[in-house]
Amino acid sequence: MPLYKSINPKPNTTILVWKIKEELTVLEDIYLNENSLKRISGMKSESHKKGFLSVRHLLAELNYSDKDLFYTDDGKPHLKDGKRISITHSFNFAAIIISDQIVGIDIEKNRDKIIRISDKFIGNESDFLVAKNLVEQLTVIWGAKESLYKIHPDGGLLFKHHLPIEAFKLTDKKTKGWIKKDNFYEVFKIFFEQFEGFTLVYALN
Repeated sequence: MPLYKSINPKPNTTILVWKIKEELTVLEDIYLNENSLKRISGMKSESHKKGFLSVRHLLAELNYSDKDLFYTDDGKPHLKDGKRISITHSFNFAAIIISDQIVGIDIEKNRDKIIRISDKFIGNESDFLVAKNLVEQLTVIWGAKESLYKIHPDGGLLFKHHLPIEAFKLTDKKTKGWIKKDNFYEVFKIFFEQFEGFTLVYALN
């Protein structure tokens, strides 16, 4: 399996990134539970199938299998041993983060499209955006907010209003993000890095 990157940002927290190179038939050679078999049978996109299966191969790298993973009604993944997990994939990259603490992760391809939709998720962050490397900055912000969205237990979040991100420069490689909704107020450390035209972002409490 082409394990692209392994990151250990803090004790008992592991991130694995995988660059998807195999054919679908190769990826299919892994155990899937009944629910996963139903899910993948309903996927029309080969890219989505590859992302789904590559996550199961990443789990195997950490001695888990698909039988150790389950999803709650809100669509969030969980591990039966109680450890926290977050999952992401985009085009030919997939990643997971597993920790003893609350975590969220997102990977996105840097694309000009994000400029056109930025008004849907950019709030006060517009104050520190600059024209140079705008796509990369916006992708970090989107990834940070997506990571926080995956953490919040209740849903109903508006990216523009409930998930503010602290000012940063791309060279900082880190920032802070908040979940602010009703009586829920919590701050998280946000880390990010870029490789091969993609942005990886993860949130730690």
